[in-house]
Amino acid sequence: MNSLRRRLFILLVVASGIIWVAAVIWITTWSRLEVQHVLDTRLQEAARMVHSLVSDSDIEAARKDGTFAPIDYEKQLSCQIWSLDGDLVARSSGAPDESIALNEEGFGDREVNGEAWRVYTIIDPEKGVRVVVGDRVGLRDRLVRDLVAGLLIPAALVLPVFGFLIWFSLGRGLRPLNRIAGDITARDAEDMRAIDAEDAPSEVRPLVDALNGLFGKVDAARRHERELTAFAAHELKTPLAGLRMQAQVARAAKDDAMRDQALRQILVSVDRTDRLVRQLLTLARLEAGSEKISRAPVVIGEVLRDVIAGLPEGGTTIIDPALEHMNVDTNAETLHLILRNLQENALQHAGANGAVHWRVTAEGNGLAVEDNGPGVREEDLELLTRRFYRGRDNKASGTGLGLTIAAMAAKRLGASLTFENLPDGQGFRVSVEPL
Repeated sequence: MNSLRRRLFILLVVASGIIWVAAVIWITTWSRLEVQHVLDTRLQEAARMVHSLVSDSDIEAARKDGTFAPIDYEKQLSCQIWSLDGDLVARSSGAPDESIALNEEGFGDREVNGEAWRVYTIIDPEKGVRVVVGDRVGLRDRLVRDLVAGLLIPAALVLPVFGFLIWFSLGRGLRPLNRIAGDITARDAEDMRAIDAEDAPSEVRPLVDALNGLFGKVDAARRHERELTAFAAHELKTPLAGLRMQAQVARAAKDDAMRDQALRQILVSVDRTDRLVRQLLTLARLEAGSEKISRAPVVIGEVLRDVIAGLPEGGTTIIDPALEHMNVDTNAETLHLILRNLQENALQHAGANGAVHWRVTAEGNGLAVEDNGPGVREEDLELLTRRFYRGRDNKASGTGLGLTIAAMAAKRLGASLTFENLPDGQGFRVSVEPL
């Protein structure tokens, strides 16, 4: 059963049915008690009225002719007057010949000729009579059944109308879902606009908000994918064209010096292409964010030495001795990724003869890397982690992805990057904290 409307309809009908059955049971029980009380009161009043009309002369006359009709009461009631000696003095036309009286005064139940009776008895020693008025229990039960049936028959006739109203109301209530479904169905694959939730009920709004959030994530992912693809195509085109040109130069070279120079340029283009591809793959992996981060004690100095050993030689790198003993609880692979990209970035901007200095931050809960390059414009500092951004005055070759990757990896570790120019234009500093 996949229809939400049908599920709700059945649920409401079943719940209403249970309530109606409970109501019928309650009404039947309550009606039986009320009818019992009312009819018992009527029995008591009728018996007292008959008793009040009985006199000694009536009793004597009744003994002589055997008839007595003291009052004209309803057909459902039966009356008997017995002497205390056990003789039937008089009875109503509907009363049985057998005694229905009780030996004690008050209400009671009797069975006469296989039929149950509810009776009220008055014993008068002064007049020497026992007055009893009763009615059949079967008549009482029929009265209760008629009363309940009078309530159930209209309800049963209304039931189809009630079911139709429930079905119709559910259709109107689910109309916003149908409208949202129609809106999504009518869209093409490129349409990632947010669904209008202004008229959506409060129960549907979380679903609409979740869909809008999903559309936003898909749109951002597709936009990043397009940017990544366009940039990769553009950036790979340059080194590949250079590779082709240098290969042609090497092939056509007449002397060894020219051939060696062309081959060195080929190696440079290969290294640049390799770094670009590696950074693109790393960026895609970080954006996926599906890997679980595990933490373990790591010595910062050891990771830094491993990073420097894995990079081509160039420039001078100084590691603060304090980092050799700085132990942090982090993910070694992610930390290695951050430090590698920061080291590459610092070496590129420091130049071939530049210097890179790694030290502990002033707060003691992070580390910083400084280079003696030209620095960055102050207005560009906030843009450094933007994908493919290289700065307006940047003359160093690069992809514009290194700091983006470092910032994303630091975020996964709960840290952040801070950028600042050193005083008097003496270089540039990147801080990673807290670790």
